[in-house]
This record gives sequence, structure tokens and C-alpha cells, in this order.
Amino acid sequence: MREFVNVRWRPADDIHLYVVRPKNAKKPPVVLYLYGYPSESDRFLDDGWCQRVTSGGYAAVGFVSALTGQRYHGRPMKEWFVSEMQEALATSAHDVQMILNYLAERGDMDMTRVGMFGAGSGGTIAILASSADPRIKAIDVLDPWGDWPVWMTKSEVVPDEERAAYTKPEFLRKIADFDPVALLPKVKAERIRLVQLQEDADSTPEEAKKRMETALPRSGEAHNYESNAAYYGAIASGGRVFDWLKAQLKTEAQAPGDEQASGAKGAGPSAR
Repeated sequence: MREFVNVRWRPADDIHLYVVRPKNAKKPPVVLYLYGYPSESDRFLDDGWCQRVTSGGYAAVGFVSALTGQRYHGRPMKEWFVSEMQEALATSAHDVQMILNYLAERGDMDMTRVGMFGAGSGGTIAILASSADPRIKAIDVLDPWGDWPVWMTKSEVVPDEERAAYTKPEFLRKIADFDPVALLPKVKAERIRLVQLQEDADSTPEEAKKRMETALPRSGEAHNYESNAAYYGAIASGGRVFDWLKAQLKTEAQAPGDEQASGAKGAGPSAR
């Protein structure tokens, strides 16, 4: 079952949640999915994605971060995710906590088994949220942004004409507390997987990748792949990328017959 829910806890910032539940599961574990900037919510409407994330009896909740997709509006074009990074990261990490509150109020998911998958800036937000909220038991992050002094200097996400503004000490001071290099040792999740692709060095420089890997706590595991092809061949094809996170939340009580999610689309209640 796929459900669309509109939530809002700030004026003029509606968040579209896509809640996907497996069939015949009374209280399944749940994984939050947050992809990186720039991203839209189209994948959450894809039946194949819904089947993959719910396979094995898991609920999934997809959304986009602040200043991304349908949440980017009413701003001059010069204000975007990176220029407003302090706001974008802090707001989105708070969203994670509020989404968990909402899911707890629903009462139809197992909130003792919560995971989060994040890619790119979504991975950064997963790390930030997990450093603040112990309800997230496991996080799986793919190529998170981080190590801000290096990232702002070398990442190709940053336009050259804007780079000087983001490498100034005053800008870097504002976002220092949101750096995965500083936050990874503070993550409260019991299990962490950090996956990094060498082909993504244009987005996150190799030097920054290494510093984030070094910052992993003992509970974390790091995986590096030279290419997208190697990554998909090893762990990602056919939805296998989600298997690791599901395994961290699994118990012997996983109900049989929960392997598929319905492709039905519907608009659920608006929670405000």
C-alpha cells in the first residue's frame, strides 16, 4: 500500500511523505529514504522501487530535503541548497525527527526498528539526524557530502563563480557543526555503513571521502568502489543495496508473505 501524506510543521513548507507498507504486515520495521540535492519525489511513485524497499516485510517513507524539489519555492534563485546550507541541513535533520514523531503517532510501524538510507546530501542529513536522535538504529549512507573546507574548495557541485563566498571563514564557521567529519563519532545508530564511489570524486573530493571514512566509529563499516559498475555489480543491482539496512532491523518475527507492496496510489490524510 502506498500512501501520500502532506505534513507541515513550519509555515509555507509542506513536506510530501510517501509511506509505503508491505502487505499483511501489522507493525513492520520502517526505513526512511532521503536522496541528495537535487532530487524529486518521482522515484517514490515507481512501483518497482516500492516493491524493492518493502521486500521482506519492511515499511518505507520517502521525502525530499529542505530547499529541494517541491520544497524549493518563494526564494530568489541566488538562494539555494549550498548557499543556505546551514538552514537546509538543520531543517532537514529536524524534519527527520518530526517524521519519526508522526510515524510513532500513527502506531502502525515498529518504532523500535527504524533505519535511514541517505545518498549525497541526504547521507549528510542522515548522519546529522542520527547524531541527535537515538530512535534511528541503523543508517546506510552513500557518498555523503562532508569535510566542508575541502568540499567547498573542490566539489564540482559548487559553481566556480560562487566558490569564494563559501570558502570564507565566516561561512565555514556557520556550517562547521553540521560536518560529518565531526558528527560521525557522535552518531547514535548502533550500525553504520558508509559506501563511497571513486567515480563520485567530482561531487565529493577524494580527500574529503578519506576523512569521513577515518571519522567512522567502531560500529561503522566502510565500503569503497572504483566505479558505479563495480558498486552495482557488488551490492546494488536488483534492489540489493537495501538488503544491508533491512538486515540490521530484522528479527525472527518477520512475518511471511510480506514480500510485495501494492502499486496502488492514493492520497492519505493531511497531517499538519
